[in-house]
Amino acid sequence: MSDESEPIGILALQGGVIEHRRHIEALGLRGRDVRYARDLDGLAGLILPGGESTCLGRLLRMTGLDRSILAAHRERRLPLWGTCAGAILLATEIAGESPHLGLVDMTVQRNAFGSQLESFRRRAQIPAVSREPVPLVFIRAPRIVRVGPSVRVLLALDGYVAAVESGGCVLATVFHPELSSSLAFHRYFAGLCGLAVPDSAPWSREPFLGLRQAV
Repeated sequence: MSDESEPIGILALQGGVIEHRRHIEALGLRGRDVRYARDLDGLAGLILPGGESTCLGRLLRMTGLDRSILAAHRERRLPLWGTCAGAILLATEIAGESPHLGLVDMTVQRNAFGSQLESFRRRAQIPAVSREPVPLVFIRAPRIVRVGPSVRVLLALDGYVAAVESGGCVLATVFHPELSSSLAFHRYFAGLCGLAVPDSAPWSREPFLGLRQAV
C-alpha cells in the first residue's frame, strides 16, 4: 500500500465501509474512513457506500457532512462515487422523496427490484471501465430511471440505467462493485481521482462475506 498518494475516503457513518477499503488497498492505494468534516482534508476522492439511504441522509444532515461534502466538491472538485444507497444520495430527484446531495441530474427509484430476497447477480460489458465483463451484485438496488443531458451513461440494462458519470468527477452505480471480485470500478474511480494504480496491482481479489462462489 502506497504511503505517498492522497487517500480515497469512504463515508463511514453506515453501510459497506470495510468492503470498499479492502478493494482500495488491494490496488495499492490508501483508504480513509470519513466521519467528520475534518476527515475530508487532503482526500483524492470520496466514496458514498451502500447502506440505507434514508439513514445515511439523516446522518449527513445531523453531522453537517452534507454541507462539507458539497463545499469540497464545488470548491475543489472533490471526486465522488456513490454505490447503491450512495447513488441515491447523489441524485437530484428521488421518486416520492426529497433529494439529499443532489449533484447528479438523474431520477432514482429506491428498492426498485423489491426486498433483499430479490437481490441478484449478473455480468455486463462496460467498455469505459474494463475490457472484460464486470460482475455485478444488486442488493435492494435502486434504478436510475432518468438522466439529464450532461450525464454520461456507462451501463444500461433492461430498460434502466445502472451506472453513470457526471462532470468527469462524479460516479454513481446502483450495484455493489465492492462485493464482487473485480477491482475494475475501483481502478476507474482512482483514475477520476487522479491517482496512478501501481502496475503490479491485481485486477481482482477474493470477494467479501461469502460471495466468492457467486462472483
